[in-house]
Amino acid sequence: MQVIVQGKNVEVSDWLRQYVEKKVGKLNRRLPGIQEARVDLRVQNARDADERNVAQITLRRDGVLLRAEERSADLQTSIDMVLDKMVRQIDRFKGRRARGRVRAPAAEPETEAAEAPAGKIVRTKRFPVTAMTPDEAIDQMELLGHDFFIFFNADQQEINVVYRRQDGNYGLLEPEVV
Repeated sequence: MQVIVQGKNVEVSDWLRQYVEKKVGKLNRRLPGIQEARVDLRVQNARDADERNVAQITLRRDGVLLRAEERSADLQTSIDMVLDKMVRQIDRFKGRRARGRVRAPAAEPETEAAEAPAGKIVRTKRFPVTAMTPDEAIDQMELLGHDFFIFFNADQQEINVVYRRQDGNYGLLEPEVV
């Protein structure tokens, strides 16, 4: 497993790098075959001092991404908290694979949001697209904690989107070029 430790607005000392590598190395026992573990550490300006130190871990294994993020007043505490969160995600991932796909509980109705002024694109993200079935895409979306997931549909041989509906079910978008 390759462990990549990066810092933003924080110096990643040798001691901190070794601490992270030691802790992240233990995740390989829970989920063998992890190809890459990316740990992003950052200190950001926040009103609440308890949310200034952020630790985010992204694990990549055979086209599956697991991601967790935690914030606290101390960077070491953030690292420990995010590792605990990642262990729970790994256990949930392993349980899902053993039991098959589990439906999400019905979502609570959302209150109407006030109209916001038109925004602009402030971030662009690029990511590798892996061929998978819609069921695998739903599992990946749930593991990431997102409301939608873009994937290459292995059955249709085209880009599709799965999303979580308000009633707790899922939707599949199959774009058509006109």
